[in-house]
Amino acid sequence: MNSGPADTPPRRGSPDSGDGWVEGPDGRRFWGLFGAAGLLAFDPNRGILLQHRAVWSHFGGTWGLPGGARHKGESALQGALREATEEAGVPHASVRARLSSVLDLGFWSYTTVLVDVLEQFDAEATDPESIELRWVPVAEVDTLPLHPGFDEAWPSLRDSLKRRAVVIVDAANVVGSRPDGWWKDRAGAAERLLASVSTLAREGVPAPAFDLPESWWWPEFVVVLEGDARQAAVEEAERVTVVSAPGSGDDEILEQVQRSFDGGAEHVIVVTADHELQRRVERMGAGFAGPRVLLELSGY
Repeated sequence: MNSGPADTPPRRGSPDSGDGWVEGPDGRRFWGLFGAAGLLAFDPNRGILLQHRAVWSHFGGTWGLPGGARHKGESALQGALREATEEAGVPHASVRARLSSVLDLGFWSYTTVLVDVLEQFDAEATDPESIELRWVPVAEVDTLPLHPGFDEAWPSLRDSLKRRAVVIVDAANVVGSRPDGWWKDRAGAAERLLASVSTLAREGVPAPAFDLPESWWWPEFVVVLEGDARQAAVEEAERVTVVSAPGSGDDEILEQVQRSFDGGAEHVIVVTADHELQRRVERMGAGFAGPRVLLELSGY
């Protein structure tokens, strides 16, 4: 799942734009030939960004998330960001994706993408689909007349606002799980692993891969290096923290697990095949996954 906008967005109303109704077997109609997506922008100081829908629109006069039909071949994140920019002037650089939740009806789907506001911005109605845009405190959302779909999803989405995930990678164990000659150049092997993790941090991971709730996640990654791997060249990457263990890698991983929980993470997953380390992190309340999960996701 890529974070940038589509390279050549189709014109509004063209076949590839997704503009159009999909009718379900029960006669209900849903907007978006390729599904739809909305942006749940969360600012801990101001609440969430809501759109007061134009009276002439579907369920006009209600409040919901900026969003709309996805273009053909467009990811949910791309669609949600594009629509939020078109309807509310949301600057892409001011938000960062955390997770997404999908309502899949089989014949049509709606994806809500939760993003954290990194830098405050003033939203404004930039097209006629909005009467106004407003930052609404989380506790006050229920007081507004909500779009029926958003009203039904809001209790679960409200819980998602508190969810954060950290994936801690036992680099020595993951690298050592592949007999590809890594022992000849431990630093180089670590650099290749870091490049793969950086890609995952940017594109996100399917929630089931790490036994996480919802549908898709952009978790924080912590990669723990030890021994000669600490000589690896480290390039700065968003959502990736590289830690050089001063001593035992296992001890450092346990320290990072505790720091993650102390920092407010609800879900902490350690990637390792070390059974003793798995038992230790499990006693701390963290989960674990084997190296194969990370290797298959990243193609490392």
